[in-house]
Amino acid sequence: MSKKPDFTHLHVHTEFSLLDGMSKIDALMDETKALGMDSIAITDHGALYGTVQFVQAATKRGIKPIIGVETYVARRGMGDKEGKADQQPFHLVLLATNAVGYRNLCRLVTDAHLDGMYYKPRIDLDHLAKYSEGLIGLSGCLNGEIARALEVDDWEHARALAGRYGDIFGKDRFYLEVQDHGLPEQKRLNEQLFKLAPEVGLPLVLTNDLHYVRAQQREAHDVLLCIGTASNLETPGRMRFNSGEFYLKSPAQMAALFPDRPDLLLNTRAISEAVDFKLTLGQPRMPDVEVPKGETVESWLRKEAERGLLRRYGTPSAAARERLEYELGVILKMGYGAYFLIVADFVRFAREQGIATTCRGSAPGSIVTYALGITPVDPLHYDLPFERFLNEDRVTMPDIDIDFEDGRREEVIRYVAQKYGESQVAQIITFGTMAARAAIRDVGRVLGKSYGDVDRLAKAVPDKLGTTLSQARKDSDFKALAESSDYAPLVNLAEQLEGVVRNASTHAAGVVISREPLTEIMALQRATNSEGVMTQIEMHGVEALGLLKFDFLGLANLTILRTAVDRIKATYGVAIDLDTIPLDDAKTFALLASGETSGIFQLESAGMRRYIKELRPTSVFDLAAMVALYRPGPMANIPSYIRRKHGTEAVTYLHPLLEPFLKRTYGVFVYQEDIMAAASALGGFSGPKADTLGYAVRKKKEDVLAGLKQEFITSAAERGVARSVIEQVFQAFEPFANYGFNKAHATCYGMIAYQTAYLKANYTVEYMTSVLNAFRNKEDKVASAIAECRRLGIEILPPDVERSQLDFEPEGGAIRFGLLAIKNVGAGAVESIVNARTAGGDFSSLQDLCERIDLRLANKRVFEALAKVGALQKFGHPAQLLLALDDALSAGTSVQRERAAGQVSLFDSSPGLASTVAVKLPSAAEAPTRERLRWERELLGVYLSDHPMNALAPVLAPYVSGFVGDFGEDVPSEERVVLGAIVTNVRTLVTKAGAAMGILTVEDLTGSIEVVAFPKTWEATRSAWVEGEALLVAGRAELRGETWSIICEAVLPWEEAQQLTPEGIAAHLATSSSGPRRYPPRSAAPAGALPRGLVPEEREGEVAPPLAVVPQAEASADPVEAPPGAALHIRFTAGQSVEETIRAMEVVKSELRARPGGTKVVVYIPQAGGAQQLPMEIRTGVAWDPSFPAAIRGRVGAAAVRFDLLTEGESLPAA
Repeated sequence: MSKKPDFTHLHVHTEFSLLDGMSKIDALMDETKALGMDSIAITDHGALYGTVQFVQAATKRGIKPIIGVETYVARRGMGDKEGKADQQPFHLVLLATNAVGYRNLCRLVTDAHLDGMYYKPRIDLDHLAKYSEGLIGLSGCLNGEIARALEVDDWEHARALAGRYGDIFGKDRFYLEVQDHGLPEQKRLNEQLFKLAPEVGLPLVLTNDLHYVRAQQREAHDVLLCIGTASNLETPGRMRFNSGEFYLKSPAQMAALFPDRPDLLLNTRAISEAVDFKLTLGQPRMPDVEVPKGETVESWLRKEAERGLLRRYGTPSAAARERLEYELGVILKMGYGAYFLIVADFVRFAREQGIATTCRGSAPGSIVTYALGITPVDPLHYDLPFERFLNEDRVTMPDIDIDFEDGRREEVIRYVAQKYGESQVAQIITFGTMAARAAIRDVGRVLGKSYGDVDRLAKAVPDKLGTTLSQARKDSDFKALAESSDYAPLVNLAEQLEGVVRNASTHAAGVVISREPLTEIMALQRATNSEGVMTQIEMHGVEALGLLKFDFLGLANLTILRTAVDRIKATYGVAIDLDTIPLDDAKTFALLASGETSGIFQLESAGMRRYIKELRPTSVFDLAAMVALYRPGPMANIPSYIRRKHGTEAVTYLHPLLEPFLKRTYGVFVYQEDIMAAASALGGFSGPKADTLGYAVRKKKEDVLAGLKQEFITSAAERGVARSVIEQVFQAFEPFANYGFNKAHATCYGMIAYQTAYLKANYTVEYMTSVLNAFRNKEDKVASAIAECRRLGIEILPPDVERSQLDFEPEGGAIRFGLLAIKNVGAGAVESIVNARTAGGDFSSLQDLCERIDLRLANKRVFEALAKVGALQKFGHPAQLLLALDDALSAGTSVQRERAAGQVSLFDSSPGLASTVAVKLPSAAEAPTRERLRWERELLGVYLSDHPMNALAPVLAPYVSGFVGDFGEDVPSEERVVLGAIVTNVRTLVTKAGAAMGILTVEDLTGSIEVVAFPKTWEATRSAWVEGEALLVAGRAELRGETWSIICEAVLPWEEAQQLTPEGIAAHLATSSSGPRRYPPRSAAPAGALPRGLVPEEREGEVAPPLAVVPQAEASADPVEAPPGAALHIRFTAGQSVEETIRAMEVVKSELRARPGGTKVVVYIPQAGGAQQLPMEIRTGVAWDPSFPAAIRGRVGAAAVRFDLLTEGESLPAA
């Protein structure tokens, strides 16, 4: 029998000691096991964040987990929160030995966060004494209370403290903590502790206060401390650990620290053996649900579902009843009846309160949720399988994701808390971790690297969700940088920190409801997004504890729908029920086919607008399919889906057995459920097993997938399916491993898309009013919505204290700007204005306004904002009003003071006199138009009455190569552009290298875009960036995620440009301030050739290799299909003007980008004189069909472009 190890680590910080510890739990457990230890504690700073993961990882490896915390003890009381003294609490380690101790630990940590938070979550000794049962205490590190007393040789206080702690825990349950990390102050303290212990009768114990797992992680941990304290390695006086000994040491290493004191190690074992607590995991803790007397949860759910089925279907079909029985059987067998009743209850509450709601995720695939009123779509009509939602073969908690209006989500959460108990309901925490790019940027800053260098390295990480630095090393560009001497140390450190927990916040949706008070199960803390509380355990841990997670999501589009319906009723008296609107409305589908889908849910992006225009949808099925297809996984299937819908591509199936399942999607794999359909149709899988296969594909569960694939192959072969077909089917599955939507989710979102389009098409003004209000606080969204209104011919009327309400509101066929949308004008001031106007009628003058509204809510700044945006235009122009404000406010204050004192003025008794003696406004010249527009942009977020570019656009046009609105999927990243625009925002950043750089926002008539000026460029151009001024800016377009920006290379203020010749302007903009460009300027082409900028520099001057030319009398008809291995050759007709050729090239480029596919493409670029053409293979191919050349010929003429589809070995025909 092997000897038990004689040491247990009892003071351990994991990565959940945020930005202080970096021990990842799995690595910590692996090393603990490797070093031969059979138990270990977790004692993170002030929280129990990692508890469940810690217990799971320890149990998996046969290690005994000890749950604890290094808590903070207030210097005075935990309610004292003043000055520096209360900012610096003491440290104390607490360890739970049994179930009572664990509950007390949760209680103490919760109270520290909710009641004792002052810089740190703190308790005090009185509170500790109430909840000390079942706990063992350790005196802590150098920041322990006893250690601090001994530091100043206050022995009397140290003895008193030792006695107090001994009394609280019991003398055999409080230990003086000995540590040795090679620090002089520790050695002195240890000598004092050795002396103190026998005097006070307390035992000693050895710990190592570890913060990282292995000794070689010291440097990475030091960088982590810098990240956490916003410092760098050279910051004077920064926080640092002055030794490299804070790692997981072996028992032998710990014994060597104090070879003559074996009791220090033996006491660690005594503590470990005193722990008799195992956190219960995997046992459902279903909340209690009230049901009528004589009913059980099961019987009541059945009755509610059957009643709901009658409401939904009238006379339910046999299929509906059979489906209901099947689902209820699964739900009740799995023990989830209470869950469905709870969700149905709070959805019912929301509907009763007029809160719009819908459901996302897989739950709409259930007829039970449909019958209970939880989900809005009929799963039978839309062919939604139940097993994707709940599968008895793959036991997981049910997950019903409910969307509510974003502004009213909290109402539903409050209802749930009141019904089930405040102590039993909490939101769920989530943790942010350091992703690959963020780790590079953080480490680069700490190391003092320049912003530009770090930015270059970070951007070299492939832009794919979830890419790790290890995976990034497979990319040749990143690998070359990562292994260079300049970057290797940075990347090595970033790899060590990648994935470490960085911060805690409230989950966007998760809410947990418990049967017992949550503090008996876990610790809580204040939510970061509300006044409520949140768990300290993230959602997977919550589920492992057996608790049910409910998702309460906020969706702005539901607010838009509900408020639009309310406005329609108020305006026209028409009550619209969105659940019963016609789903074949011609105006709605005409709007969608136009591609003008700004403000339409899920269909607003440039790419989606293009595809929806090509699709010309005719049903909600089409919208659901497009919502699902426009995802990283199945996106490549979009062109085929569109062509098949319109009959330009034959509808085929990989096997005839798939036709019944894929007929509605024209044989194209669109949804996650299509994997299930194929498994059932070809492999004979049951619904649950088919879902398990889909789950294995989605989650990349290779081991599960391998077994099921073999079973699929065998079963399908028995059904006569060829092996080649099976392989094709599995290839069709592959995209869904990247990310795809399930059909139930897409159907619900497709329905919302239809509903928003229906209201926009039929009640445009009311709908756009609701859009403006929903995004009132987001300038870019408001600007976009106003631009859409103008395109639709809807006038946006300026704010006016006589006409405006709080929100944007319809006014005739126009929309009046709401007062709440004006910056610096708060809700209190606006409500006072509207109330005064409602009570006393229109305002006769500025002074009358000041006398009648509550000036405690409306100060001078409010009136200045109102005047500048024209809301007080009735009383005078802004310049006059601004001069008159002081007198008007003074007079108004005097009148209100007299009223408050009970004095009635002459004007109060005879209001008509007031207008005749109102203060006359001073004479003043009107503010220049430019100044008034600047005020509008500053306070409204948009240019409302005019746009400064309206006058400038025609004169800037000759020098501009593009517009902000052009940026979309057709613009290649890195293309050089010249914009003419107004500067709307200037921000300066300082890199850690001390260099300044600029982050600018510019705007033209089509939109706004961010411009980045790196230090060298910023130094050369900063004087040119003046808010409100027009300029020409040249640079490279860059796409990061879905956001475009311009990397600035040259800037020319328009005032300066007017002094130059056109040639001088072009020369200035061609000069880069930031080094060599990838593309030269589009100018100075040889006669008959294209401007040089259309060809990359490295290819310029190359001549196409000689081609074998076969004479051909006339071109043949375009083939219907591309032969296997064929390449499409595109040439531009010689003899055209340069302008015609450029136009043709741009059209070809646009169409190629709109039709990605598998046919190789070679484009021939005309060179000097136009006689020679340079063949260039396009990186992405094209999805060939005859409509492709037809579309191009239709735009540039039949003779402008030549298309040849050649197989390998075929010669290029003569042009």
